[in-house]
Amino acid sequence: MANWKRRIQTRTETDFIPWFTDFWTQQWLAMKVAWYKLSAEEGTDPTVQQLSAYLQAQYHDRVLEPVAREIDPDVVRTQATQHYLRRLGAQLQEIPRRYGVPVDQFDRRIQDIPAIALASQPAQTASLYAVLHAEPITRLPAYAALSTRIRKDSDTTGKAPSDARISPVAKRASEILVDRLVTGGGAGAAAAAVGGGAGAIISFGAAGYGAIAHEKARPKMEARLRESLGLALDDMWQDLVDDPATGVMAEVYHLAGQIEGSLAKTETHPAPFEPAPQGIPLPDALPLENEKIDDEGLSAKGRSDK
Repeated sequence: MANWKRRIQTRTETDFIPWFTDFWTQQWLAMKVAWYKLSAEEGTDPTVQQLSAYLQAQYHDRVLEPVAREIDPDVVRTQATQHYLRRLGAQLQEIPRRYGVPVDQFDRRIQDIPAIALASQPAQTASLYAVLHAEPITRLPAYAALSTRIRKDSDTTGKAPSDARISPVAKRASEILVDRLVTGGGAGAAAAAVGGGAGAIISFGAAGYGAIAHEKARPKMEARLRESLGLALDDMWQDLVDDPATGVMAEVYHLAGQIEGSLAKTETHPAPFEPAPQGIPLPDALPLENEKIDDEGLSAKGRSDK
């Protein structure tokens, strides 16, 4: 996963940021913003949301998808589960030999220990014995249900930056592009009025001036975009690595939690009776209430009887 993060950062820096901040990309985005506004119903302005969705799709296609072909977080999650089960199975095999437990008796015991428990339906439950003997684990219906649930809970994990992170980028881009449409409208009108070769020269000159101004402002644009995408990557890393419910270790945490929880409920027996240590004499009977013990160890009642 550390390699995954480094490759995401590299492709973001070498592909997405140069593409987004390129002058002609900005021109193309300006046309899309204009189309969004023309298509919007009266009283609504979904420009930021539509541009945000477009940028998320571009980030997925240019960064996340190429990296996923090398390191897929979903595959890493399955590999982590398989590694955990191999290690656990190897350790459990030593228990019957070490303690002299018949193998069939031990197998019956681990068949009663749940490892996957999502619902009461048999297809969504599996014992420790079942997950250890499934070849491969991905064919076990209960495991497929567990994997599906985790992927559903993390439906944006590893797919694209969250809306909370990409929307500010889209909002700033939308505002800049709208301003560019307004300022570029005068040059477009002049070129259309003159027409012919002179109009083409005016349009080309306006584009050239815009490209020069854009290149001067580009470093600041790249810095803002780099910061926003860095925060988006931190969010994805939190979901993929640190979150026990959606991360690459989520299946392992579920299995371990079910197994350990079942073992914690195992009935404990009372401690066996231990006799008193040898060499400490015990009296035949304790004196009755209000009786006195003399120096010879006899009670007053005992002396009279004697």
